Amino acid sequence: MNSELSKTIEIVGKEKGIGKIKIISALEEAVAAASKKKFGANKEIEAHYNEETGEIEVFQFFTVVEQVEDPDLEMSLEEARKYDPECTIGDSLGVKLDISGLGRIAAQTAKQIIIQKVRDAEREVVFSEYKDRKGTIVSGIVHRFDKGDIIVNLGRAEAILPHREQVPRESYRQGDRIKGIIIEVHKEGYDPQIVISRTHPNFLVKLFEQEVPEIEEGIVEIKGVAREPGIRSKIAVYSRDPKIDPVGACVGMKGTRVQAIVQELKGEKLDIVKWSNNAYEFVCNALAPAQIYKGIVDEEERTMELVVPDDQLSLAIGKRGINVRLAAKLTGWKIDVKSESRVERIYQEGRQALKVIPGVGDMIAQILFQEGYKTPADVAKLSIKELQDLTGLSEEEAQQIIERAKEVSASGGQKREADL
Repeated sequence: MNSELSKTIEIVGKEKGIGKIKIISALEEAVAAASKKKFGANKEIEAHYNEETGEIEVFQFFTVVEQVEDPDLEMSLEEARKYDPECTIGDSLGVKLDISGLGRIAAQTAKQIIIQKVRDAEREVVFSEYKDRKGTIVSGIVHRFDKGDIIVNLGRAEAILPHREQVPRESYRQGDRIKGIIIEVHKEGYDPQIVISRTHPNFLVKLFEQEVPEIEEGIVEIKGVAREPGIRSKIAVYSRDPKIDPVGACVGMKGTRVQAIVQELKGEKLDIVKWSNNAYEFVCNALAPAQIYKGIVDEEERTMELVVPDDQLSLAIGKRGINVRLAAKLTGWKIDVKSESRVERIYQEGRQALKVIPGVGDMIAQILFQEGYKTPADVAKLSIKELQDLTGLSEEEAQQIIERAKEVSASGGQKREADL
């Protein structure tokens, strides 16, 4: 060991990103192990780094005794006082050993231990660095493929992009650059495992944060995301500043911002939706570009029955139902979309089902159907007062209709229930 050791420690620490204390600890352990191999494994040997000389010093420790029984571990008082005149019985005395003649095998042992310790320290550094980066985007190079998983070189570490986290329509070759969001960091055996995803909804969120300064600054807020990776996504945005259009901010001048995100997502379609605390308005925005004619909202069940012009039905539903499915996922509401012609047909059938009750004409049938009473059996369950409140009928007229509704219902004369 020589004064160059301190420089080596500094260099290794900077190159590997490992703290000086960890490197010195590895050196001390390695030299102690090598010294035991040379001088004897049963001896009490310790190695210590001397900051002043920049050397590793090795000491053999003895217990000072009156009568020596084990010369490897004990030393007489007379002999001990040659090293330390003030020592007494029971003291532990360290005697410095000459390690300049460490053999080749001992030196090789020390080297192997140092290499292993440095690797362990590197793994710990990588784990510490990435464990707090969960939810952030990383970029790397496709290194190799393993049973459908992609191993990505991040520089100082490797990440795994599992098959389940890959977008089905995307393909990569060795050497391609790839981005992903860190979803897990854990220790797998000796090595830390960094798991990334390209399908996670937050991957889309982070891409928008990178491309849209207003989001990073907190002016524009992302309220929700719904994705079918590789096909289509919807993202709801809201502006804290009424002067700033959240959709326009995300799209960017001539669409530059959103185009950059679409390019990263390999052509995945993106719908940027203006968020609203009015549920009906929010759902209508989420179904755009389809135009909603009218709707029925059930707050308790969180359902909406929406009516669209006939020529807008396929647009509202989307190919294989993707538009309405994503809108439902984004808003958290169950959405049922129907065309005007179908709704009108259902209303006509519903009114006819009620008009089989003697005394129920077009107007009363219309009122009852709109209030959710679709069959004679539904009308039969009404009280006289409830029917009066709905229709304005006299008590006698209301009573007669309820009785006739019971008769029709009991005789099986009701028409089929029309459901909207």
